[in-house]
Amino acid sequence: MLKKITGGIVSAVMLAASLGTAGFADAVQNRTVAAADNPNYAEALQKDLFFYECQQAGPLPEWNRVEWRADSTMIDEIQGGWYDAGDHVKFNLPMAFTASMMAWGLYQYPDGLEKCGELDTYVNNLEFVMDYLEACDLGDEIVFQVGNGTMDHTWWGPVELYEYGMTDQGNSYEDARAILKSSDGCSAVFGGMAAALAAGYCALEGRVDDAKREGYLAAAENMFKLADASKSDAVYNDSNASGFYRSSHFYDELFYSSNWLYIATGDQAYLDKATSYIPNLDKELGQDVLKFTWAHCWDDTMQGAMLLYAINTKNSTYINHVEKHLNYWLNDVSELEGGLRWNTTWGCLRYPLNTGFLAAVACDTILADKNTAPYEEFYKEQIDYVLGNNPLNMSYMVGYGENYPHNPHHRTAHASWKNDLAIPEENRHILYGALAGGPNQDGSYEDDRQNYINNEVADDYNAGLTALLCKMVDVYGGETDPNFPEKEAHDGPEVFVETLMKTSAASGVTLSLKFTNHTAWPARVVDNVSYRYYMDLSELIAAGYSASDVVIRVDRDQAAMYSGEGVAPAQVSAPIQYDGNIYYIEVTYPDGRAALPISEGRHQCELMLAIVYPDYGSGWDAANDFSNEGILDSEDPVVTMNIPVYVDGKLYYGTEPDGTTANGDADITPDEEDPAVPSEPVPTEPEETTENEEPSSDTENTYGDVNCDGKVNISDVLALNKNLLGGEVLTDEGIANADVDLDGSPTSTDALNILKFVIKIITVLPV
Repeated sequence: MLKKITGGIVSAVMLAASLGTAGFADAVQNRTVAAADNPNYAEALQKDLFFYECQQAGPLPEWNRVEWRADSTMIDEIQGGWYDAGDHVKFNLPMAFTASMMAWGLYQYPDGLEKCGELDTYVNNLEFVMDYLEACDLGDEIVFQVGNGTMDHTWWGPVELYEYGMTDQGNSYEDARAILKSSDGCSAVFGGMAAALAAGYCALEGRVDDAKREGYLAAAENMFKLADASKSDAVYNDSNASGFYRSSHFYDELFYSSNWLYIATGDQAYLDKATSYIPNLDKELGQDVLKFTWAHCWDDTMQGAMLLYAINTKNSTYINHVEKHLNYWLNDVSELEGGLRWNTTWGCLRYPLNTGFLAAVACDTILADKNTAPYEEFYKEQIDYVLGNNPLNMSYMVGYGENYPHNPHHRTAHASWKNDLAIPEENRHILYGALAGGPNQDGSYEDDRQNYINNEVADDYNAGLTALLCKMVDVYGGETDPNFPEKEAHDGPEVFVETLMKTSAASGVTLSLKFTNHTAWPARVVDNVSYRYYMDLSELIAAGYSASDVVIRVDRDQAAMYSGEGVAPAQVSAPIQYDGNIYYIEVTYPDGRAALPISEGRHQCELMLAIVYPDYGSGWDAANDFSNEGILDSEDPVVTMNIPVYVDGKLYYGTEPDGTTANGDADITPDEEDPAVPSEPVPTEPEETTENEEPSSDTENTYGDVNCDGKVNISDVLALNKNLLGGEVLTDEGIANADVDLDGSPTSTDALNILKFVIKIITVLPV
């Protein structure tokens, strides 16, 4: 592809010499318009891969880029793998399907991944899931699920605190992370896992250690052996998996895996096995015709397997079957405005993308000698619709484009601290790369996390998208974002105190102080948290008393309620002198489990504190106490910076009386109009740049800046070409800047190199 682009540039520069500047400008403009018609497939792939990192279970690899994720469900007997969707179960049937598609994309189209710079990231993510699937091979038994879906769905919260969320709901953490395994009666899931591992073995050749690949293949062969031996889904469909990913049939997975194993090993026995399964594959209703309708997906791998079989055998009967399947999608599936083929309600986008990838592979293999233009138009139309070329002008990939879903149905991305789908209103994290379910049949769409049909996300939703993007970057290229992922702006301090003045009188004050944990970067236990309530005791000292005479009474300590969990009670100090007559009371929580962002009852830990005048008489002046600013006249709880919070003894959030301030992890700037309320964080604005402008690599010469306007863009290419044609005189500085190959004089080669720099084929000048 690079050779084709370079050749086109050379032709354009050559034409400039004969057609003149105007003709050359038109040619460049036409090229720019054509490029603008295509989505940036490389950026889409970059974000698509990030989604899989958001889904990683167990100990996270060091290359994981998700700042709001951390190690999770560490008691899993089989660690690693992907959580399935917005929940936290590892369902191996859809996971294996997704892994097989990821592997197939790399196997079929590796060149584009390498060119766009995403190959290493792609391999890392594929290897991660392959390691998990291999670990599920226990020899005589295979693990086919980790986690109990029924228990899991009782709680809506971030996975990093799963243990506490399950316990809070009355569930056993151990039971919630139970493994499901068997030696028989699981042909679909065993076959699917075998297919994924065999495909991974093929795709990762030369990219991971051969010994590791051999481990994948050995596990694949063992899984296939057990799947083929029992030919039944009885155990699987009688397990907890049935309520979530029930298998409709298993011969399709046997067919799929035997074809991949044949590709991996070259062993004719596997191809013979594949042939033997064909009579048992689904037929069209009431006809003796192999089913060509429906789609390649987690529960029906027949069409993908048929494509592999046609490739493996080159048998015209099965080549015709593949073509019939693609024609069905082109001509008989409902077409929405914008070109999307829509065949079902739930997760509608995955099916045309899966089919689009099959179409791409078919065009490049078994149909290469035919007119493939309609199929090529089909798969490009499907993925372009998903990435924004649709009547709503929105991308269905989270974080891609200007208009995309903001509230996908995903627990950890939402990061509720209340076990509530509605709180907070907006997801706290951007689930980059996740593919939302998609539009309704009338083309409408609702960005609502409680709308499972439109806004569910899942590993298998992304499967065909991932694979097809490998093809698209191979053909169309694109550029990844060098700043991705950018650090997220936090939505407030993660740990703070919410205060309500219950009573204020001449005898003293009573306060409700709620230590609050809203951590989400990542959600976590924060030990050794303390906060300080500052008081001015001038009136008390003037009356002849000392700070030691103040009565401190704890009327309620919520932390003490958790003593059965081993949580220590709050530690409340006597008044401590800060400066002069300014004193403070410090409340410390040694064990951060006192407040956890897991439910209404646990995200805050209340302390009811009474501070009473020594003789219970009159004299207390609450208005001059530093920490009372903003709360004395409020009927509602207030988050005030004047009750500062400390972590491990270091000021984390709030302001001390001398003005010392810390804004917490969120780097919050106090609102000038109401200093008691933290303002929204202000994202740093990027430096303004000109399109196609790149920084010079030289501090004295601005190489490429032929017209000396401080920028390197298409105008410089035109200026140099006009000069070479005798139509424009350059300054001495312009001539020096134009000589980007440093051969002593500007030539048409320099014009070519500047143009390549402008359209980002090369990134550094001088050459």
